[in-house]
Amino acid sequence: MKKMKSAALIGLGAMGAYFAPRLYEEYGENFRVIAGGERKKRLMEQGVSINGVNYHFPVADPEQAGEPADLVIIAVKGYGLDQAVKDIRGFVGEKTVILSVLNGVDSEQKVIDAYGEAHVLYSYMRVSIVMKDGCTNYDPALGSIHFGEKENREGHYSERVMAVKEVFDRCGITGIIDPDMIKGIWFKFMCNVGENLTCALLGIPFGAFQRSSHANAIRKQAMREVMQIAVKQGIDLSEEDMEKQEETLRGLPFLNKPSTLQDLEAGKKTEIAMFAGTVMEYGNRLGVATPVNELLYHGICVLEEKNEGLF
Repeated sequence: MKKMKSAALIGLGAMGAYFAPRLYEEYGENFRVIAGGERKKRLMEQGVSINGVNYHFPVADPEQAGEPADLVIIAVKGYGLDQAVKDIRGFVGEKTVILSVLNGVDSEQKVIDAYGEAHVLYSYMRVSIVMKDGCTNYDPALGSIHFGEKENREGHYSERVMAVKEVFDRCGITGIIDPDMIKGIWFKFMCNVGENLTCALLGIPFGAFQRSSHANAIRKQAMREVMQIAVKQGIDLSEEDMEKQEETLRGLPFLNKPSTLQDLEAGKKTEIAMFAGTVMEYGNRLGVATPVNELLYHGICVLEEKNEGLF
């Protein structure tokens, strides 16, 4: 197995902040954050605060990429994916492996369409991250990234899966190789849709699910709509999978808030189109009713309009 000697990251929000410090510690100048324009200027001048430390990572302009990276991680918001796919082009060489750790279910296919299957592994993240006043905080010991080919059999992992595993092991990043990555991605999507959007619409933290049967009723029905869509596609999600998430919810800090609520409170654009919007699109195509997700979608869009000063 050939070791990866360089890495690049695009997107330095909550997800990107999980990777950046440890990749930088391991690779130094062979790690680059991809950014241009005002964002590049801001990162170079002000840096970024992660777990109380201000970092000035090496920044590379998309128009001046230099050498390709062995590993490229895409960690932008869903609405920034199309531009990110374009911006990483100069960093993708013949042997580059790309991980798209976005929250939705379609990002890998968009990257494959641009660069081909030979460059893309499947991935998703399981970590609770708090962003406030431009500062990012999380417990590095609690987060994990799941990655791999579509299907992975222990003892028979592909060379590129093993190469990424070796990077994560060196960097102290908890990497988990799922036997079925598509199911894993849809499982996380199901949880995100139920938890993230319920909290965002109602303005409640994760801890509300430990106390409120009403919050849980909304969360679970939104999740069931995703589950029904997954089953229609031959993806084995079930009520048992939903029950497994209960323990995870009980282990989250009571006051932690999901990304969509954090975005609303900060007056930022949310990923509602990637969450409930995607559920509605799949439901319409596959003949699955999605009334709870439709309510979540329109309700959160109203909150965005409120933030924009429409009323």
